[in-house]
Amino acid sequence: MQTHPRGGGIHGAEAVAEAILYEGYLLYPYRRSSGKNRVRWQFGVLVPPAWADAHGLGDSTVAGSAESPWQQTECLMEVPDTAVVRIRVRFLHLQRRVAEERTADGGYRPVDSRDAGSRVELSFDEAVPQEFDLEASVADLRRGRRLDIRVPGGEDVDQLVDDRGEPAGRVVRRRWPLSASVTISAVPCQAPFRLLRLRIHVENTDRTTPAASPRDEALRCCLLATHTLASVSQGRFLSLLDPPEWAAHAAKECRNVHTFPVLAGEVGTADVLLSSPIILYDHPQIAPESPGDLHDATEIDEILSLRTLTLTDAEKREVRDTDPRAAAILDRVDAMPPEVFARLHGAVRSLEPVRRDGGTATSPRWWEPGADAGIAPESDTVLVGGTLLSRGSRVRLRPRKRGTDAHDMFLEGRTGRVEQVLLDVDGSRFLAVTVDDDPGAELHQWYGRLRHFRAEEVEPLAGEVEAP
Repeated sequence: MQTHPRGGGIHGAEAVAEAILYEGYLLYPYRRSSGKNRVRWQFGVLVPPAWADAHGLGDSTVAGSAESPWQQTECLMEVPDTAVVRIRVRFLHLQRRVAEERTADGGYRPVDSRDAGSRVELSFDEAVPQEFDLEASVADLRRGRRLDIRVPGGEDVDQLVDDRGEPAGRVVRRRWPLSASVTISAVPCQAPFRLLRLRIHVENTDRTTPAASPRDEALRCCLLATHTLASVSQGRFLSLLDPPEWAAHAAKECRNVHTFPVLAGEVGTADVLLSSPIILYDHPQIAPESPGDLHDATEIDEILSLRTLTLTDAEKREVRDTDPRAAAILDRVDAMPPEVFARLHGAVRSLEPVRRDGGTATSPRWWEPGADAGIAPESDTVLVGGTLLSRGSRVRLRPRKRGTDAHDMFLEGRTGRVEQVLLDVDGSRFLAVTVDDDPGAELHQWYGRLRHFRAEEVEPLAGEVEAP
């Protein structure tokens, strides 16, 4: 096993991998004082094994938000023994930034913040990206390979001066050594055609962190936002989300722990894989309208950008002092031209028609008032439990337990009013609803931001009811 140069098939998936690397690094309002930025590093955190044992971290589910000393990827590939598998393991290495003031005896002591004239230096945790590239032939992987990773610690010191050029203290950035191992193997699967199961096991092997350490100290020797990219020079990976029928049994036998692999790169290709602690669909992409990272890839760029503009001058100063990546977000949003904001509001991906059942008619993937006389959300109806529902109908909300928006679970049992009956491109009916006692209901109605439920997620109610 040896290192290989950057590039190749993996390069096409790096944009999404970068978003994974910094997902949750800082969250709006991007200030150190914000509660949500005081408990950080939520995904792909590989902790020292002794610390994991002491804190009962023995979970082996796929959930990437659970801290663990290891993560494991298992995926399927159709490749000859001569094929080369290239693997890139990526993670963040915590870097503790500490502001220090000068003492009377000429030494230094740590402080929460240090005023350096036009800028205030805050003590805050940063991170340094790390990646390790490996390659091996499939024949070698069938015998198994192991690579030990060592990341040295380090310290960088920047002297501070005030606006008059006088010494004002210093900023010290410290990193602690990391150690980890990557074990890779490929074994045959029971299938009617040649098929191999690739396993990538990444483990924190640190032995220096005391088991009783608080989390803030243990994080110094953790791998953060750990994920893996893989590519093959010949053959292909198979999707675990939608495997061919002949490989379905083998796909079910794949055991993924704290990470999950999906096909990456361009749609239609299958030579690149991304195994992420945040579960994705096959061929994830960064929206081309997105002007830059906001460290919250599950949120809407437009909303986050507009919220960022509402920060006060004092809050913006703290954002700039918190972290260079936060300052870059603020600079980008402040300078964003109107035409870029307009693109963030929405995009048409395709106007290509699709056939309805029977193949005798078509409906557009994208709909606007008047574009199709057969679609009228304001007057369409749907039959639920023997009751015909339409705009103005009263319903009680019963969100599904699985496969729904987590926020919808807070609406269980609430009542609401149907505003629209919508038709999806696959022929499914959805109800757009405003929730009773929602103080923003009128605003939502005006702006068109409604809550959407499937027909089986609501119960019809007769007449007006008192909201719980």
